[in-house]
Amino acid sequence: MEKSGWPEEDELVVCSVKKVTDFGAFVELDEYGNKEGLIHISEVASGWVKYIRDHVREGQKIVCKVLYVDESKHHIDLSLKDVNEHQRREKIQQWKNEQKAEKWIQYVAGSTKTGTEELNGFIKLFYEKFGSVYSVFEKSRVSGTSFLTSIGVDKQFAEMVKKVAEENLKKPQVEIAGYIDLTCPLPDGIEHIKKALNAASEINGDELSIDITYTGAPRYRLRVVAPDYKKAENFLKKSANTAIEIIEKAGGTGEFHRHTEEKA
Repeated sequence: MEKSGWPEEDELVVCSVKKVTDFGAFVELDEYGNKEGLIHISEVASGWVKYIRDHVREGQKIVCKVLYVDESKHHIDLSLKDVNEHQRREKIQQWKNEQKAEKWIQYVAGSTKTGTEELNGFIKLFYEKFGSVYSVFEKSRVSGTSFLTSIGVDKQFAEMVKKVAEENLKKPQVEIAGYIDLTCPLPDGIEHIKKALNAASEINGDELSIDITYTGAPRYRLRVVAPDYKKAENFLKKSANTAIEIIEKAGGTGEFHRHTEEKA
C-alpha cells in the first residue's frame, strides 16, 4: 500500500533493485510510489566490495535504511549494510501484511460503496493515527469499532473492517504452564485430589482453556492457552489456587510452581 510523502531518515523501506552499476545500485521504494533511491557501493556491505553484484542484483527485493532525503532534488540515499537479518525479516513481513490489508480495505470500500476519495482519506488517516492499515484490522478484531468511529470513520465502514478482520486474522494465542503439588493424608486422599483437579479444570474464561496432566507424585502440570500473557497468568493462578483451596480444606497441602522445571 502506497504511503504519501517521503520516507524519514533512519526509516526501513522495502525496495526493488532496478539498476546495478560499478558505483552503486538504483532502487525504487515500493511503499512510496516507486520513488527512486541510490545505494552507494560503500553502503552495500561491510568491508570492501569487489563485485557489487555478489551482494545486490536487478529484480531483487531488499530492505534498506534511509540515510538522507532531499525532497527538492528528489534524491534519497539508502544503506543496505545497516539492516540486519532480523530487521529485514520483520520489515518484509510488515510489507506483506500491508499488501493483504490493501486487498481487505478495497473489499471493505466496495462492500460499503465508499468512493475512492473518501477511501484515500481513511487510508491517510489510518497511517497518521496507527502507522499502518493492517494494524487497523488487528485492532478492530480485538477492540471493536469505537476507536474508528471516534476518529470520524463511518459506522458501516468500521463494522465491515471488523467483519473482514474476524474472517481473515487468526486470534492471537499464548501458551504457558505451571505446576501444583497436591498431597492429602486421608485414606481417600486421592479422591480429594481428583476433586481439586476437576475444580481447577472447570475454571472458565473467555477464549481460555486449561489442560491438566499428571507428571509424577505429587506434581501435576497445568497448561493454559489464552489470548495474551496477562490473561494466561491470571487464569493459571486462579486454577491453581482453586485446587489448593480444596485440598487444604480436606487437610492436605498444595503448592504452586510457576517455573516449568520438573522436580528432581
